[in-house]
Amino acid sequence: MVMSRSELGKTRLPLWAAGFVALTCVAILALSAWREWETRAAELRNAEVDVTNLAQSLTQHADDTFEIADTILTGLVHRLELDGTGPDTISKLQVYLPTRRSSDRIRGIFIYDETGRWLATTEQIDFTKLNNSDREYFQHHRASTDRATLIGRPVKSRSGGQWIITASRRINHPDGSFAGVALITIDVAYFVKFYERFDVGPNGSASLLNNKGIMLARSRDDSGTYVGVDLSNRPLFKEWNSRPAAAVYYFTSPLDGVRRLSYYQRSSRYPLMVLATKAQDDVLAPWRREALTRMTFVVGLTLLIAVIGLYLVRQLLQRQRMAAAMVANEAQFRLLAEQSSDMVTRIGLDDLLLYVSPSCARIIGWDSDKLLGTSALAGVHVEDRERVEQAMAALKNGETEEARLIYRQRHREKGEIWVESALHVTRASETGQIDGIVAIMRDMTEQKDLQDKLATLATTDGLTGLANRRHFDDCLAEEWSRAKRDETSLSLLLIDVDHFKAYNDHYGHQAGDGCLRALGRILATQVKRPADLAARYGGEEFALLLPNTDAKGCARVGEQVREALHELAILHAQNPPSRVVTVSAGGATITPSRPMTESSALVTAADRALYAAKDGGRDRLVMSGQVVPWPAKSA
Repeated sequence: MVMSRSELGKTRLPLWAAGFVALTCVAILALSAWREWETRAAELRNAEVDVTNLAQSLTQHADDTFEIADTILTGLVHRLELDGTGPDTISKLQVYLPTRRSSDRIRGIFIYDETGRWLATTEQIDFTKLNNSDREYFQHHRASTDRATLIGRPVKSRSGGQWIITASRRINHPDGSFAGVALITIDVAYFVKFYERFDVGPNGSASLLNNKGIMLARSRDDSGTYVGVDLSNRPLFKEWNSRPAAAVYYFTSPLDGVRRLSYYQRSSRYPLMVLATKAQDDVLAPWRREALTRMTFVVGLTLLIAVIGLYLVRQLLQRQRMAAAMVANEAQFRLLAEQSSDMVTRIGLDDLLLYVSPSCARIIGWDSDKLLGTSALAGVHVEDRERVEQAMAALKNGETEEARLIYRQRHREKGEIWVESALHVTRASETGQIDGIVAIMRDMTEQKDLQDKLATLATTDGLTGLANRRHFDDCLAEEWSRAKRDETSLSLLLIDVDHFKAYNDHYGHQAGDGCLRALGRILATQVKRPADLAARYGGEEFALLLPNTDAKGCARVGEQVREALHELAILHAQNPPSRVVTVSAGGATITPSRPMTESSALVTAADRALYAAKDGGRDRLVMSGQVVPWPAKSA
């Protein structure tokens, strides 16, 4: 009875083998198909990240562009409402307007009276007979008392004939009645050329639209074919209120019929939206080529396995004594099929590589046979080599059994990557003595880049891009210790915007943020050396830390900041007598000595000098007298 069951099992063995071969082939094909689908999804996700970053950058660019226009318009309207629109004022304004066209983003500046007649412009044309009362923006301001800046539909310029985007504000008489319109124009071609700097593939595009679905500008549209096209009936705008302010969006373009993946980003400050897209076929084209190659290989391998399996089944049917051999072959096949995603190496006591796993080609770009016999430290970055050598020496000397290191490793194609290596000693089975090291290495470049980005965000002020208060305090302590050790001077400038609360109350917080960013850019230009630091100290107060700088150098930098801000001439009606944005600055220089152990002495001295500058009339720099430690009492 037992023999009968054994024989029955042997007769079923070929059937089981055939089932196993079929299941293996199906599993390989299924796993390969799943992997290809995941790779396809990863390609789309990467493209989504690309268009997301692009849309966010272009939204910031659009915000900055219209912020410049808004700032200029605010100043012009304020000046006209104070001085009126009489001939003398207009004559002065005609001379003054070209000075406000300081950015290549601004095409022209125009002033119209309440009838639409041209009063002043930066364009070199005869405008005495021109009238813009028929323009949509003019009629809007004439009918509405809203004082906000209006971003209009794209129109053909009467002065140059090109497509332009308008930004305008209403001008009032003293009694509040309509006095005219101040207008700034921005060439659509400016946005088109700017968008073409970015690589979105052969069929990708970047577009600027308003919230009503009107196309303002689109890349690869030098002829203006798409300018002014109304897309308000498309699903993106039909479902406008139910959609988030920014999201990934897949759609078929109504302009060219191309299936696109995109990311739209609405501006939080202006009625604008940026849509960055890539053609889905462009994104997936490399994947399709590579997937075809890989699947061809997998199908070929699967067919080979199937043929071999069928051959083994035939052999089992013919001679059952081949069963053991078939089991061995299956075990060998499973062993060959196993593959580690990490790079495994065996290192001898002489630091030479005795074994390298095939995954090294994916990790560092080299074939394993070319690395055998070479030094394990050959690809380690020179700045990290000493640390790795010390860890390996400790392992070989028996000081520790294992170690884990993160360092830079040379890659054959990428140049340099960050890797994490787990090191463990190996011992001879006969003697138990250490005979080498096993190292398991994995690529940590993406994780390291993410850590670096997070570290940057933790030390940077979000509004101005300068260092934040926390980073400033850390650098001050570090530079104080260095100056004390080297007996060198350390200077500090504290800078405060004059009457900034009044500026915010008068022009609004968006203008106030723009003012702080402008000052931040000026301070950033003063950072000439690696140790210099520009920081936002708090609110409208900024700091410049200048190591190894004497009082004269500190004062010179402070005056350069004041002069640069004067050159910007940002209007500030609440800051007489200059009526432009100014700053007060206090500077202090210290050469630390042993009795003076607190860096707060430098901050206190600069802060007192700052208050002296404010008490002395503002818009000035006051330097503190040299700060020295109080002499110790004699015994």
